[in-house]
Amino acid sequence: MTETLVVALGAQRYRVERPWGEPLTGPGGFTDVACDAQGRVYGFVRTDPYTDPGTPSVRVYEPDGRLRATWGEAVMDIHMASVHPDGRVFVVDRDAHEVIVFSPEGKRLGGLGKRHGPCEPFNAPCDVAFAPDGTIYVADGYANHRVHRFSAEGTPLGGWGVPGAGPGEFHIPHSVWVMPDGRVAIADRENARVQVFTAEGMHLFSIGDMFRPMDVHGAPGGGLYVTDQVPRLSLFDGNGTLIGRCRPVLNGAHGMWYCTATGAIYCSEQTPNRLTRLAPIGG
Repeated sequence: MTETLVVALGAQRYRVERPWGEPLTGPGGFTDVACDAQGRVYGFVRTDPYTDPGTPSVRVYEPDGRLRATWGEAVMDIHMASVHPDGRVFVVDRDAHEVIVFSPEGKRLGGLGKRHGPCEPFNAPCDVAFAPDGTIYVADGYANHRVHRFSAEGTPLGGWGVPGAGPGEFHIPHSVWVMPDGRVAIADRENARVQVFTAEGMHLFSIGDMFRPMDVHGAPGGGLYVTDQVPRLSLFDGNGTLIGRCRPVLNGAHGMWYCTATGAIYCSEQTPNRLTRLAPIGG
């Protein structure tokens, strides 16, 4: 007999659905997940470009889990990705040192950074996010320990960060999210914290009590969801106060997304390789 697992984040209960969606067949594994305004789900698949050439890196699902489309064969090493409010898909091609911008149908529209140009300006970047005013932020995590800012049109606006453990310093800024008031949250993975900054990079506060945070994402009401490698999913309010925690996955979610269209939370698991949905129960 199969039982239904239920988890809680504060007062909200969720039904754990795993694996969710038509399963991945072929090489690679899910590294991140995102949703568009219509509730379609984008599963991002990381492969080895030397052994798995021509493999689609993006799988688009209908809200009911049916596979709608696959594309992104030209992406070398997808790490994380975000769907812009206007529907464009920003893919962090980590080892190619580029953030590629695609249409919802998978047509390349442009990019940030010089492809295969390390330190121009990215050096194995991790994640990308958008401010309410259109400013774009890139967490340049694996070799640069820096956060970059760009205008909505892609003009560089500087950035901040150096290696270290002090305020405003990073040891792998692994994920970035911009809060509704413009504050920028960074999952500072190896420093076991999330740091929160002003839009220009002034350090405001840090959230601790987590182990190697992997992804940070916006929650309703201006709060933050954070996945870590305990493994847990934590919910904080906008001031960093813990509201609730749960354990919805077996070995940690590398990527995560809150779907505004349905209220569901999606997690991308690497071990085992699958997508998991937390479906809200009740109001």
